[in-house]
Amino acid sequence: MKKFLFSLTSLLLFGSLANAQQVEFEEFDLDNGLHVILHQDNSAPVVITSVMYDVGGKDYEPGRTGFAHFFEHLLFEGTENIGRGEWFTIVSSNGGSNNANTSQDRTYYYEVFPSNNLELGLWMESERLMHPIINQIGVDTQNEVVKEEKRLRFDNAPYGGFLAAIGENLFKVHPYKEKLIGEMEDLDAATLEEFEVYFKKYYVPNNAVLVVAGDIDVAKTKKMVKDYFGPIPRGADVVRNFLKETPITETIKANYYDNNIQIPAVIAAYRTPGFKERESYILDMISSYLSGGKSSVLYKKMVDEKKMALQAQAINVGQMDYSIFAILALPLGDVSLDSLLSEMDEEIVKLQNELISERDYQKLKNQFENQYVNSNSSVAGIASNLATNYLLKGDVNLINSEIDIYRSVTREEIRDVAKKYLSSNHRLELDYLPKKDNQ
Repeated sequence: MKKFLFSLTSLLLFGSLANAQQVEFEEFDLDNGLHVILHQDNSAPVVITSVMYDVGGKDYEPGRTGFAHFFEHLLFEGTENIGRGEWFTIVSSNGGSNNANTSQDRTYYYEVFPSNNLELGLWMESERLMHPIINQIGVDTQNEVVKEEKRLRFDNAPYGGFLAAIGENLFKVHPYKEKLIGEMEDLDAATLEEFEVYFKKYYVPNNAVLVVAGDIDVAKTKKMVKDYFGPIPRGADVVRNFLKETPITETIKANYYDNNIQIPAVIAAYRTPGFKERESYILDMISSYLSGGKSSVLYKKMVDEKKMALQAQAINVGQMDYSIFAILALPLGDVSLDSLLSEMDEEIVKLQNELISERDYQKLKNQFENQYVNSNSSVAGIASNLATNYLLKGDVNLINSEIDIYRSVTREEIRDVAKKYLSSNHRLELDYLPKKDNQ
């Protein structure tokens, strides 16, 4: 079985390499509002069935954070036709694998099967949507699972509070200010009725996209999709009216204490445009320029040459409403956090006032070409990209055209975007510190 699963994974990863540059797809809507995208690739006998729901960590009521992530777990509990605890057994016994993940903006479920089990995958995802069993036993069980995940990944993990610390200080009114995993007291206090209401609001076909990719017959797949998902009733349209953040005009200074670390870190974080905006793509390129590999500006300067830092990095966390651009460093020896921040700022100032070299510019373009090819080199990657581009970015064909955005970015735009968004008075400066006994 292990050998077979390895072979299935290999086929999944490499089956679409030949077509990585141009992804063909077909899309249509069911009467209940479910959007369906099909991608045929018969180069390997593998198929993925996936559903992305337009619900994420940002979708909560006051005092009830973490519901979207909680449902990522809860909807594996079972359905009217799948016994409690049987989901993973059914998948693995039929030669497949499955998983789910949640972000602040969406929740994504998928199954990978040998292509002769396509119908099984469609049935299971339709069951999750149409016949889930949401009862107190499942809620209590998954509550403990989420608590253990929080302990493992956040409470007891070095630097596990990194994103939460940025979010709670960078956002004041937008729901991105709350932890994706939520607060455990919110989950403890929630009633079964509240979970049922949440499901009925967000887990409806008109708030989702189904992607089927791989070794399929398109006509037969369409029929199966209509048979299994067509009877599911449409829900009410989801309406969001999130509060807008006011621009940051003065530096926000904050400390965060982590009892799992001995080495502090300094972080400068900026609230930047959502990932649909062209400027967000440029900020992606800026982050790669600063810290994309050991030859990048920050690593070469601060780690290799000056030996000031154990690590120096820039990241662009793409989100739908606002993204987060952050630079961070961990000191080597007695180097102060202020001096690390000054060194990183020096490179930001250069970006704001000088054009990057033609050589670095070409290197950046090559990096993004490579990332693009890799992201579409598997049916799993293609399925995720198709779903994301439809649900969050509003253009499925970005799977083919997004690389043209990166290709078209000029050195002047890189300079101008750095100047517009990466000013020191438009940011959070966070000292991420070891927790002392009296804190």
